[in-house]
Amino acid sequence: MRKLFTSESVTEGHPDKMCDQISDGILDYILSNDEMARVACEVSTTTGIINVMGEITTTCYVDIQALVRNIVNDIGYNKGEYGFDSNTCAIANFIHGQSADIAMGVDESLEKREDILDKDKTIGAGDQGIMFGYATNETEEFMPLPIVLAHKLAKKLTQVRKSGLLNYLRPDGKTQVTVEYDGDKAIRIDTVLISTQHDEDVSQKQIREDLIQHVIKPIIPGNLIDENIKYFINPTGRFVIGGPHGDSGLTGRKIIVDTYGGFSRHGGGAFSGKDPTKVDRTAAYGARWVAKNIVAAGLCDRIEIQLAYAIGVANPVSLFVETFGTEKVSIEEIYRVINEVFDLSPGSLIRNLDLRKPIYRQVASYGHFGRNDLDLPWERLNKVEEIKNSLKQKSISI
Repeated sequence: MRKLFTSESVTEGHPDKMCDQISDGILDYILSNDEMARVACEVSTTTGIINVMGEITTTCYVDIQALVRNIVNDIGYNKGEYGFDSNTCAIANFIHGQSADIAMGVDESLEKREDILDKDKTIGAGDQGIMFGYATNETEEFMPLPIVLAHKLAKKLTQVRKSGLLNYLRPDGKTQVTVEYDGDKAIRIDTVLISTQHDEDVSQKQIREDLIQHVIKPIIPGNLIDENIKYFINPTGRFVIGGPHGDSGLTGRKIIVDTYGGFSRHGGGAFSGKDPTKVDRTAAYGARWVAKNIVAAGLCDRIEIQLAYAIGVANPVSLFVETFGTEKVSIEEIYRVINEVFDLSPGSLIRNLDLRKPIYRQVASYGHFGRNDLDLPWERLNKVEEIKNSLKQKSISI
């Protein structure tokens, strides 16, 4: 059966993504000086103002004003004509310390209080919640093709702006890719959509020609392009007013862009601005790590993993696996392997994935998963051999 599936991405100048980068930029700065800090930092923005909010407990000093202005300037909002200027915007700081009630559950888990001595079980989950991880062998990134292409287009759009190749572009932008599938196989690209902020004096004809030539053609595989492909470039006809001047921004409002482009379910918790004791972030990374290694080891072609946690409890309260009928061994065997090879308590994930390092702003744009351009610990295929050995010990072949 043939079907269409669409995913979107946004550039780093999109107001929501701007907020994600500020939140994670603050987190990175704090972790580089105090790796045991507790950070839950959220940002909102609109015309001329950035609001920094949240609960932060740390031993280090943070110059919020300077840090925020540097991030916004790096994104490219540094001219008054763009409607937002890093040099003149107001920055309001509403940060306070973490709730003692929450800290109590993180500092000492239920397992520790009940004398379970495993060192990785001494840290409790920072909140209740459900998290999902997904992987597919459809692409070399182990990600669905629509979100891979949407991210690459958004990143390319930023590259041609910052390099000066298309110097009339401004920071805000969105991309969208529709892929036609025959069953589970991608057979063609049906639609490519790019909306990009631009200077007032450039024509839509020039924008269309330039983006097809310098953004779309270098990214979209030629074997998936045919005469019926549709290109929508700035379909409203004008996109001069953008960024926080055109639309308000908020941390955590692009969770599907951050993950799998809608191909997998989402538990609802955002990532940016949260230190690794927050399972919204850590368990989502852990679930992706498990899923990618399971697919790479050949146990299935696609897998979705759900984890659930209770606040103050180290061990997940549940693990659920869906392989969409692509499994090469029994589902029961996949559960056994996951439980044998992976410790999914927050403390273990923090240690095994080295999550107290300042590595987060770099994934606040263009996706947290499938980033082959970065050496992300949750993207490493470092459990494949252990998974295969676990099967061999049970005399199971794939």
